[in-house]
Amino acid sequence: MNFRFSIFDFRFLPLRRARRRGFLLASLLLVRVVSSAGLAATFTAALDRDTIAVGESATLSLRFEGGIPADVPAVPSVPGLSIASIGQSSQFNFVNGQSSSIVAYNFLVRPAQPGEYTIPAISVVVDGQTLASQPRKLKVVKTGEATPESEIVGKNAFLKLVPAKNEIYLGEVLPVEIRLYARQGRWKQHPQLAQEGFTIGNMIQQPVTKTLIDNQYYSMLVYKTFVIPARTGQLTLGPVSMLLAVPRPNARVNLFGEIVDWMDANLAAGPLTIEVRPLPSNDAPPDFNGAVGNYVLNATVSTNAVTVGDPITLTVQIAGHGPIESLSLPALDKWRDFKIYPPITRVETTDQFGLEGRKTFEQVVIPENAEVKELPPITFSFFDPEKKNYRTVTRPATPLVVRPGSIAPAPPTIVATAAQNPNEAKTVTDIVHIKPRAGPLALIRPPLIQQTWFVALQGVPLLAWLLASAWRRREDKLANNPRLRRQREVAQTVREGLAELRRLADANRPEEFFAAVFRLLQDQLGERLDLPAPAITEAVLEERLGPRGVAAETLAALQGLFQTCNQGRYAPRQSSQELASLVPKVEAALRQLQRLKLDEHIS
Repeated sequence: MNFRFSIFDFRFLPLRRARRRGFLLASLLLVRVVSSAGLAATFTAALDRDTIAVGESATLSLRFEGGIPADVPAVPSVPGLSIASIGQSSQFNFVNGQSSSIVAYNFLVRPAQPGEYTIPAISVVVDGQTLASQPRKLKVVKTGEATPESEIVGKNAFLKLVPAKNEIYLGEVLPVEIRLYARQGRWKQHPQLAQEGFTIGNMIQQPVTKTLIDNQYYSMLVYKTFVIPARTGQLTLGPVSMLLAVPRPNARVNLFGEIVDWMDANLAAGPLTIEVRPLPSNDAPPDFNGAVGNYVLNATVSTNAVTVGDPITLTVQIAGHGPIESLSLPALDKWRDFKIYPPITRVETTDQFGLEGRKTFEQVVIPENAEVKELPPITFSFFDPEKKNYRTVTRPATPLVVRPGSIAPAPPTIVATAAQNPNEAKTVTDIVHIKPRAGPLALIRPPLIQQTWFVALQGVPLLAWLLASAWRRREDKLANNPRLRRQREVAQTVREGLAELRRLADANRPEEFFAAVFRLLQDQLGERLDLPAPAITEAVLEERLGPRGVAAETLAALQGLFQTCNQGRYAPRQSSQELASLVPKVEAALRQLQRLKLDEHIS
């Protein structure tokens, strides 16, 4: 039976409390006990990256297996390099009754200018024995030049471009999968596929699954899509690229075990060659118009008994698998004795890619004479890439009964009548003469333009437009400015968190109280420094805020709060009054952080 446990990343922070110092001494003592039962001590020095750019950093790890040095190893100074300790990590293994220990002292190496540097051999004394490491070379290039990170990234993540097949016909749908395999990582954008010569469809993200490759478990994220070739010959599909954040080798973790050191990596999968064959031309049906796939045809008519000039609605449905949207009916120009109108189309798909479903054509035709006896047959031809031949589906002719149109009425006959006596009185049913003058006019009501409510009503659309424009500008501003959006979210979190602190203080719940204080400090400092909140520790105060000219009083107040949180979380013995007295200090520190203008100081 195998047993294994690890302790990660004990950071050397200023003003360390006695309790943590004692815990570290106990850990070192355990290392000595384990090492005494293991093999002889070994010492190696390694750089996580041997090529970096100016402005980047590498991690130098001094690893001791089977023993530990009497003192923290000292790294010789190298002109042009800044080397600073960032803590240590320890690992103890018990495998099949044998024990081993690994202690690593980690140093951050930062270059000042391009060049090639050598970190000399380091000598240390372990259990009375002098051990020495090999010199390590570091190449520093100018900012913006490429660095060979493919080996580092390849151990954590890689991409694959997987088409369903490599030989297709012109116009055929080719399903494609883009697979991301990652042991650790966070994808920052969807994959980008180069598809010159192809038409690409919807890209659908699938659920994340687990897979085993070379005895290593990977998380697999699959994007499914399809492409349709637009020309024949050997076409290149790809490459495909994707931006991913992966942990650096020997990455540090914070107090909550979360990884702190990440780096952006551009993953890529090479292009593939797809052979696109032309459609056969020797046996193509006369009405073939380029459809590729597998389809069925159905057609109905609104009526089969009409009068000359009455419309008939012909509804044709083509259903199946393929590029449904691009289907079209053959022209009905051979339908004599019919007046043909352009069809109305409607597409209904049943899958995410738009490749399964049906397209409906509503065609209006009008018979022009009574000699029409039927609607001609309807045919639709397509090329089936699975069977590699042309197929034609037919809807047979539909019998029609066309009646002649109604006979127009004869014009009326005018019969002469006897002359009318001019002295005879006219009947009262005669037509009233038009008045030559309008006479006096009366105003029924004032015009609308003179009424106040009508004038005010005209301003409502303008006011609504102004409000909508202001709201849209605000949303665009937030969408295009993630820093501002995060600042507002953190401000809301701080307001709610302060109210939560008062509630926890009244309830005398110190553990939850100090955990909430620590999270609020992380959120506010992370927003000010543009860092992830989990990456904020006490060391950030001196590393980031100190060199930026932040007032010493503010630094001291923040350090005091971090130390109070650490003491309170590991020794929660404060009373409700003591907790309540800390709330104003936390609120004052957070307000000071919100007023700091750090953007102009942070590169």
